[in-house]
Amino acid sequence: MKKTIGLASDHAGFPLKEHVKEWLTARGYEYKDFGTHSTDSCDYPQFGHALASAVESGECPMGIAICGTGNGINMTVNHHKSIRAALCWMPEIATLARQHNDANILVMPGRFIDDETAEKCLDTFLNTTFEGGRHQRRIDAIPC
Repeated sequence: MKKTIGLASDHAGFPLKEHVKEWLTARGYEYKDFGTHSTDSCDYPQFGHALASAVESGECPMGIAICGTGNGINMTVNHHKSIRAALCWMPEIATLARQHNDANILVMPGRFIDDETAEKCLDTFLNTTFEGGRHQRRIDAIPC
């Protein structure tokens, strides 16, 4: 049984978020969509905060956040305690974000990543484990 993945985007990330939902469903993942629900202009912090709160509380063990560049929503979710969000635009970065940083939210730039690359980042992020060891003490040094 796969755990529920939290999702959030703004209007610029909405099309990719819809693709992510299809990808997750096809692979048996459950998800909770914290919005937005259209391409109408909106503010990413509203949806990023909702996602980060769900990951913080344990409602969702991991999340996926998307905005135009990925930067704004990444900054938003990283203001929450225990969130380690990583902006990834290639699978190699997603691998290291999980292995070395134990990232719990994958952030992607909706306007700058194609569906195929996003799928590779998703697969990598969701199936890579944290290495621990020397990386754990680095994470422990991040104030929360």
